[in-house]
Parts: sequence; C-alpha cells; structure tokens
Amino acid sequence: MEINKLSNFVGFFIIFSLMPLALSIKCWNCRSSTDPKCADPFDNSTVPITDCNQEKGLSHLPGMKPSMCRKIRQKVNGEWRYFRDCAYLGEVGIQGDERFCLMRTGTYNIFVEYCTCNSKDGCNSSSVISPLPIFLVVLVALSSFKIGL
Repeated sequence: MEINKLSNFVGFFIIFSLMPLALSIKCWNCRSSTDPKCADPFDNSTVPITDCNQEKGLSHLPGMKPSMCRKIRQKVNGEWRYFRDCAYLGEVGIQGDERFCLMRTGTYNIFVEYCTCNSKDGCNSSSVISPLPIFLVVLVALSSFKIGL
C-alpha cells in the first residue's frame, strides 16, 4: 500500500509541475533598440515579463494564443539587434531541444538566430536550459530508491 501512495504522489507531482507549461507562459518582452539591457548579456532589471495568456492576439492569427517564448538575435549591416517576446507559431528549439536555435543567413550581411522555448517562465533570457527536467529525474530516482528499501 505504501508503494502505491508514493507512486500516486510522484505522478500527481509531475502532472502539476507540467500544467503551467501547457496553460500559459510568461516571457520577457523587449527590443534592444529601445532598451540596451535587452541585448546579451541579458539584464532583466528594466524589462517587463509578460503573461502571454493576456496578449491581445494577432489580427492575422485570429483565436490563437501564444504558447512559447522567443528570442531573436539579428545582425544587419554589422549591427546586432535583440528581440524577446511571446511566440505564437514555431517549434521549440530544434527537434524539441531548447538548447539549439534556428540560424539563417542572407545576402547583404544579414544573420538571424531564432530561439524558441516553453520550458519555464522567462525562458527567453540569455540561457534557455531549464532545471525542471533534471529535478523530475532526481525526484523519480529518489522515489525508486525509497521503494527499493
């Protein structure tokens, strides 16, 4: 009976830990053209965090709510620009791995890097690695260890 209670607790904990990710996310919202602290290294002391669920939406995507955060870094004619905001479309990272960003280059000295994430609130800061998956693995390992005893 003790093992069943512990398994239920771990299951509920994992579900409730992941629920905020599915329901809404908060993202940093800034442009380096208006706030130099938006660039890397990122300084969020003057940057607002936005609840993406409260966004008005986009006229060309009616009824769609943002479910991810995005950081865009672009170099145009030698000048770096940074944008951080809620994201409506796209894929998280590359093949679901947030540690990797999509990079594109173009003519006329243009470089663009798109980093999209949804692992935690504010994941579009400078670092996109989330401790949540590591924490969940440790929790499951500890519960398995207790069950074995």
